[in-house]
Amino acid sequence: MGILRLVARIMGRISTFRSYQFVLLLAAALAVVAFYYFGSERQNFSSTTKRIKQTQASHNTNRNDADLTVDTVLSHPAGSEEQGGEELDVGGESEGFRSTTGNGDAGDHRYHALMMFTKVDKSRSLQDKFRVAMLSMVKHGRFLEGEVLVLHFVSDEASKELGERMLQEFLLDATFKYEVSFHDVAALTQKLFPIVEAMQKHFSAGSGAYYSDAIFFLSVAMHHIMPESLTRIVQLDLDLKYRTNIRDLFQEFDHFPPGAVIGITREMQPVYRHTFWQYRKENPQTRVGEPPPDGLPGFNSGVMLLDLGAMRASALYNQLLEPSNVAKLADQYRFRGHLGDQDFFTMIGMEHPELFYSLACGWNRQLCTWWRDHGYGEVFQLYYRCGGPIYIYHGNCNSPIPDD
Repeated sequence: MGILRLVARIMGRISTFRSYQFVLLLAAALAVVAFYYFGSERQNFSSTTKRIKQTQASHNTNRNDADLTVDTVLSHPAGSEEQGGEELDVGGESEGFRSTTGNGDAGDHRYHALMMFTKVDKSRSLQDKFRVAMLSMVKHGRFLEGEVLVLHFVSDEASKELGERMLQEFLLDATFKYEVSFHDVAALTQKLFPIVEAMQKHFSAGSGAYYSDAIFFLSVAMHHIMPESLTRIVQLDLDLKYRTNIRDLFQEFDHFPPGAVIGITREMQPVYRHTFWQYRKENPQTRVGEPPPDGLPGFNSGVMLLDLGAMRASALYNQLLEPSNVAKLADQYRFRGHLGDQDFFTMIGMEHPELFYSLACGWNRQLCTWWRDHGYGEVFQLYYRCGGPIYIYHGNCNSPIPDD
C-alpha cells in the first residue's frame, strides 16, 4: 500500500510539471517499485554477505596445501641442538595449526616429545589419563639451564582447545622451560596416508586401508613428515605415569648401537606368541614370540625413541617401508596384526633386530594383564615380569596405575 500511495502522489503532481520532468519522475517511481519488489526476494545485503563468506570458507576448506602448522604457544619463563634454535615448521600457513608456544630462546637445546591427542574432548577417561601423565611429568621433570622441553600434540580442533586450557593448569608448577605445539591431525594424515597406505592392510583392524587409520603409523614414517632440522623425538602414549625425570629418557639415545634407528621396550604380554601362531606352528624351533630373555616377544609402542636422522640415513629401514617388502615379510611370517606401528616394528624386528635399541622394561612398565585370562595363564609371567627400577608406568588396556 505504501508503494501505491507514493505513485499516486507522484501522479497527482504531473499537471504542474513539464513533460521531461514527468518522464524523470516516472522513472524514479519505477526505480522505487523495482527496489522494493526485488528486495522482497531473499537476496538482501545480509544474506549476500553470508553467501560470500560461505563461499570463501568452502574455498579455504578445500585447499590442498594443508600441512603441519603451528598456531598455539604456551610459555613458561622458568629457567636446539637441532634444533639449533630453529622453529619447527613443516608447512605453510593454512587450515592446519601452527604453533610453537613457549619461553625458549633461539640458542637453547630442545628435547622433543610427541603425544597423540585426538578425541580427548569426547572422553573423560582420556582427560583423566592426560592429567596423570602431565602432572607426573611436571613433578619429576628437571632440565638444565639453556634446555627446553618441547611438547608436541597431534590433535583435532576441539581437543586442541581443551588441551590448551588443561595445560595452563598442568604446567603451572613446571620448573623448566617448555614449549607447546599442536599439530592438525587431518593435515598430518593427508601427508602420511600415501606413505603407509600399502602397509595398513597388514597391521590394522578390519580389512583394507582406512584413511583415518594412517595416523596410527605416524612413528613409522615420521622421518619423512618432520623437517630435517628435527633429528630426535620421543613418542609417548597418553596413558603413562612418570616416576623419574623425563630428561633421563632422552639420554638413552646416546646408547644406541650403530645401525639402530629406534629405541623401544619389549611387549610384556604373549600378544605375539598368539599373533605369530601359524609361523610358530610351521617353525617349532623359532624364537619368534618366545618370552625373554632368549625369545623375541615383540615390541610395545607406548614409549619410543625415534632417531629421525638415523631413520633418514638407513637404507635398510627405508627399503623395509616399500610395499613389496612389507608384503614379503608379512607373508613370510604369516603375519596379520591390528596394532598399527607396533605390529610393523615387531615384524621387521624379527628379521632385522639390529634396527632397534632395546629399552629397559622399566621405561615402559606395561600393566595390562588381558592375555593372562585369555588362554595364556601358564606362560603369562614369563612375559610380564620386569626386574629393575620402574621409571614409567603404562596403564595400557585401561589398567589402573599404582599410586606413588
